[in-house]
Amino acid sequence: MNPKQNHNRIVLASSNAGKVKEINQLLSNHQIQVVPQSDFNVPDIEETGLTFVENAILKARNAAQHSGLPAIADDSGLEVDALNGAPGIRSARFSGPEATDQTNNDKLLKLLKEIPEDKRSARFQCLLVYLRHPADPTPLICQGTWEGQILFQPQGENGFGYDPLFFVPDHYCSSAELRPEVKNQLSHRGRALRELLAKLSD
Repeated sequence: MNPKQNHNRIVLASSNAGKVKEINQLLSNHQIQVVPQSDFNVPDIEETGLTFVENAILKARNAAQHSGLPAIADDSGLEVDALNGAPGIRSARFSGPEATDQTNNDKLLKLLKEIPEDKRSARFQCLLVYLRHPADPTPLICQGTWEGQILFQPQGENGFGYDPLFFVPDHYCSSAELRPEVKNQLSHRGRALRELLAKLSD
């Protein structure tokens, strides 16, 4: 199956409304229509991988299987150096099975309470996978990294997840205070998507 024939309509293996919106904004200038997996009643799959890339492949394969379309999936998370890379692949469920953005952010702040400003380095990681079909033996794998620091309290109303706590040194504000188009230029997901678009164009 030639990806060039199919990549104008791709199922996104996510039910996260913030992520769907962000990816559609990033792809708005390209001839690509991203359809959320909820349009096909794709059941969520258990993320049993031990790395971002394993989880992304599991999610993409599941979405491609149920939709009959090529699929993209990302597994993203926050790595905090003072916590040995946690929350990492557990970023979405950091505070437990019923985790919300609020409870995750609260837990992160509590764990970093005694950590001084110069030791609060962190980065967002995004591993993005494109599968032409469920049995695709050579998925396209792209990675984006965004360096920053963890603030002492939330700032800003935009974005989702850990954005209010993620300080962007070059812009001297949190990720949640950036305009969406600026965030898309800088973010881990934006970088990974631009790499994917370049590979699809090839």
